[in-house]
Parts: sequence; structure tokens; C-alpha cells
Amino acid sequence: MEAVAKLRNVPTSPRKMRLVANLVRGQKVTRALGLLKFEANSGAPKIEKLLLSALANWQLKNEDERIEDANLYIKEIFVDEGRMLKRLRPAPQGRGHRIRKRSNHVTLIIDSKVEPLGSKAAATQAAESKDTEASANAPKKASRRSSTKKSTETKAEATA
Repeated sequence: MEAVAKLRNVPTSPRKMRLVANLVRGQKVTRALGLLKFEANSGAPKIEKLLLSALANWQLKNEDERIEDANLYIKEIFVDEGRMLKRLRPAPQGRGHRIRKRSNHVTLIIDSKVEPLGSKAAATQAAESKDTEASANAPKKASRRSSTKKSTETKAEATA
């Protein structure tokens, strides 16, 4: 089940915003959030907020499912050009230069990735979930001793 979030009239040029959009396109949601948190581009915080909004929209549609178990990824993200404010900046000899203040619209779609039953990815995903369940339920073993400690103990036993 997919969820959509839109951000309109962002006062940043579409070209700058597309750099950030290309960075997260097709990524898993958790990885994309990590990338956006530490990205230096000015559009990263806005796309991060948009991604969190898409997650909230997905959660509203799928109240019975957990976000962690859903295997969500960014299915589609695109940046369209918004309105352009045209201004004049004074130039030498009484002229005026045009300044175009650009804006953009960002659309983000997230979806849950379902692996085909016979694929290797589905088998590894099932194995990982079984491993995590087994490790959570299994009693913890005593930690292994270091090799130097073992060797001194075996020497002491041999001399005795």
C-alpha cells in the first residue's frame, strides 16, 4: 500500500532540490532518513520533513501494520518547477537585470516492497527474521576467554 506526500511552492530552485531527490530515490526509508539528516544541501531538511509526512500518511492508511516490519522504500520522488517571481536588479548606466526567483513542487511516494516467494531476497529476508527471533529468545552464552588467558591456563594444568 503506497502513501503520497506533496510539498508545494518551496522557495528553492528545482535544480538544487533535484540533487537531493536523486540522492534518496529508490532507497529504503530508514536509510533515506539517515542520509537526509546529515546532508549539507539546503533542500535536505525539507525533503526529510516531507518523507516523515509520507510515513505518517502511510501509518494512517495501515494502522494494523508496524513501520519497521513493512519494508518501506521510496518508490517515486520528483521535483517539478513551481511559480517564478520576476524581479529587477539595478545595473550600471540605468539598466535593469532580471532576477528570477524560482520555486518548486516536490512529490514523494513511498511503498512497501514485497519480495516474490521464490526469490533469493525473500529467502534471506525470512532467514534474517528467524535469526533475530532466535537470538532474542535464546539464552546468552558465557563470553569466550582470550587466547592468552587460555594458553596460560593450559600450561599451568600441564605442569601440575
